[in-house]
Amino acid sequence: MSTQRIWHNLSVNEVIESLNSSIQGLTKEEAERRLARFGPNELAEKKKVSPFMLWLGQFKDFLIIILLVAVVLSAILGEVTDAIVIFVIVLFATTLGFIQEYRAERVMEALKRMAAPTSSVLRDGQEIEIPAREIVPGDIVVLRTGDKIPADCRLIEAVNLKTEEAPLTGESVPLEKTVDAIPGEVSIGDRKNMAFMGTTVVWGRGKAIVTGTGMQTEFGKIATMIQEVGEELTPLQVNLNKMGRFIAYAALVLCFVLAGIGILRGHEILEMLIWGVSLAIAAVPEALPAVVTIGLALGVRQMAKRHALIRRLHAAETLGCTTVICSDKTGTLTQDEMTVRRIYVDGKTIDVTGVGYEPKGEFHLNGKAIDVSKDIALQKLFQICALCNDTSLASTDGVWRIRGDPTEGALVVLSAKAGLSAQELNARFPRIDEIPFSSERKRMTTIHSTPEGKIACSKGAPEIILDSSSHILKDGRESPLTEKDKAGVLSIAMQMAGDALRVLGLAYKRLTGLPVPKEDSETEMVFVGLVGMIDPPRKEVKDAVKLCDQAGIKSVMITGDHKLTAVAIAKELGILKERGMALTGAEVDKLSDEEFEALVDKIDVYARVSPAHKMRVIDALAKQGNVVAMTGDGINDAPALKRSDIGVAMGITGTDVTKETADMVLTDDNFASIVAAVEEGRHIFSNIKKYLVYLLSCNLGEILLMAVAILFGTAFGLAPGVIPLVAVQILYVNLATDGLPAIALSVDPPDLDTMKQKPRPRNQTIFTKDVNLYLVLTGIWTCVATFGVFVWAVNSGKTFAEAQTLCFVSLILIEFFNAFNCRSFKYSLFKIGPASNKWLLAAIGWELCLLNLIVYLPVLQGPFQTYPLSAQDWGICILAGASIFILVEIVKLTRARLARPSLEMSESA
Repeated sequence: MSTQRIWHNLSVNEVIESLNSSIQGLTKEEAERRLARFGPNELAEKKKVSPFMLWLGQFKDFLIIILLVAVVLSAILGEVTDAIVIFVIVLFATTLGFIQEYRAERVMEALKRMAAPTSSVLRDGQEIEIPAREIVPGDIVVLRTGDKIPADCRLIEAVNLKTEEAPLTGESVPLEKTVDAIPGEVSIGDRKNMAFMGTTVVWGRGKAIVTGTGMQTEFGKIATMIQEVGEELTPLQVNLNKMGRFIAYAALVLCFVLAGIGILRGHEILEMLIWGVSLAIAAVPEALPAVVTIGLALGVRQMAKRHALIRRLHAAETLGCTTVICSDKTGTLTQDEMTVRRIYVDGKTIDVTGVGYEPKGEFHLNGKAIDVSKDIALQKLFQICALCNDTSLASTDGVWRIRGDPTEGALVVLSAKAGLSAQELNARFPRIDEIPFSSERKRMTTIHSTPEGKIACSKGAPEIILDSSSHILKDGRESPLTEKDKAGVLSIAMQMAGDALRVLGLAYKRLTGLPVPKEDSETEMVFVGLVGMIDPPRKEVKDAVKLCDQAGIKSVMITGDHKLTAVAIAKELGILKERGMALTGAEVDKLSDEEFEALVDKIDVYARVSPAHKMRVIDALAKQGNVVAMTGDGINDAPALKRSDIGVAMGITGTDVTKETADMVLTDDNFASIVAAVEEGRHIFSNIKKYLVYLLSCNLGEILLMAVAILFGTAFGLAPGVIPLVAVQILYVNLATDGLPAIALSVDPPDLDTMKQKPRPRNQTIFTKDVNLYLVLTGIWTCVATFGVFVWAVNSGKTFAEAQTLCFVSLILIEFFNAFNCRSFKYSLFKIGPASNKWLLAAIGWELCLLNLIVYLPVLQGPFQTYPLSAQDWGICILAGASIFILVEIVKLTRARLARPSLEMSESA
């Protein structure tokens, strides 16, 4: 807006009045009107390439240009039919490339829409969550720690609020915020009553009124000056591009050498030129990088269906290499529905019934239900639970949900089970100040106004609360807290933790007399009791951990909870192994880097850790050669997520900061989804491997066939210069194999042993020793079988057209059979199921129909120089084609039998 620069000069009331808004926010109708007027709250996108220009760009390919030159030469010299056929094939090839790129772009756009950020605003007086793009000037935005600020705002409420404005100012030190007006023209960094789009809340909470959206923000100004930065190629793409260039140059040299030899042996120059270009085109998988990207993009979409949203494409590739998954406990390994199960107060242990967030349950003492309304200590405990709390409880369509932290949610539900409403209590005893929770302090304190004066309510780690207490509530009275009392409480806390309960201590302090500094409100408190809650493990996680064990992936729990709690959950899930270790953050601190690195592979559980410990764990695991996936949800986890090979953010509980830092976001915060993503990552790499091996083995066979015919044809009774295939036939073979069958392999179902294999090394290329042997074996056999058919046909008295047709059909069939071979390089086709890839069956069925048209339809026989085959001819072609399938099946069977004795020996050992 034009007056944006002066918002910091105005008071809160003046800003609200200027924007025609209110403290309750806009109405839904007004928000819609403003959205239509100001437009969506998003930065202007780059101008997209039109579909036509995307298609036109396919003709920039070096080999396509060569082929177009051949079309022109053919037309000039009167070979109109050849020119038309070759040009049609060029159109098919470029259209295929266009479809691939267009689809990849659409997939990535869909994924980006899924990752669109949201923001909490007040509409009609109610707090709701909406897409950030729908925010308009005048909206009241609710800000919490970890949130990314969605637009430029003027603060109207700030409680210990600090923001990081490095994207705008370059200063990484968080700035304290205020609601007071700031006079004069000051720099962005000095506008302490403003919050800006693209910056992050790193502390506290607050509310703000939106003053500018989209390109009318300070961030929008920067966006207009930023040049477009292209996406980085993945390591796989870099290697494949190098390989593609090598194959292209090698194929061009070889094919034109062969064409030169053909000219010397009597063929016309133009014929051999077109033939050489055609063979070069057939030899090079020109769309290889684009197809790999599509394979990754389609795999990413599959991951999204399994609750894992990949934000960076390279993560899909790296996931298959993962050797260690370091996971938070709460919400990821567990259900994230904390429920208080046990209370200790006034020397009594009370059990609480009920499941989840529904406020229904009873309180049992020694197995019998009790009336808690008359117990002073219990009532005080329930009040502290409700007041020292930032989480709300509500029912929507009969389903009870919390808005806020799960731990605090359990306390609100506990109070509700006792008949106390947190909303009513906060209205009677309004909060006037607070000392927020932090991982360093391990406690939270709120200060409230009551008819009897101020009171401080505190909750936190039992040992911290006890250390700050001087009294304890006994028999309804405040009594001095003795060392014996402390020891007894800590003993109960240890028992609860040993039962996998998360334990919190609760205390209060009456603040009387002169104004008391906030820090002093946490001293000489009155200890009330303990609450023990549990977040039950997710049922599916136990199976996921077993799957990780099979796949050679180590599962590690990293939590801020007590060691006993962590160990209990880890044992139940199978994470903590018989010889595994569990260490606390304090115990890790006592180890030198060398000592820790020597132990890190044996440690299964880390408890009571800080974000700094996560960084150290990642570094130690990386030095051992591991590829680490690390989960996180809080803003302090962002460095660890960035340092790890695969940063995994929680989609539900995670902050915007962690989501933006992460490579992958879990939409269900479930550990099993990480394992599913790893499995999908392995599947992606496996299918890319199948696709490439299939193409290259086919292309190698084609080149060898033509090379042997040109160089050694006379030794087999062929006339000098006789070639098995003409240019158009070579191009069609390339289109038939590089097209639908190859693409069908890229969507092949997962291998039978995908999650039984050990993780592949991160720097391992597709072209391993086994793959190279396969390429050589199938390439040579393709040449032998098809050249054998051609020689037999020529020497048996068939016409030259018949011989070429037999060779042409045999080559296509042998490559179709080879597609089935490439579905698994280890297992027989009959073990994985011949019909399990229906796309491949459909693709080959379609190509066979086209092949029959080319062979039998008179209008196509001329351009493709084919001859109608007899039933006997088809029998020969099918036997030649099936020979490669039989050969590879024999090799697979032999390797399996050779591997079995060594496997049996290892099992007996």
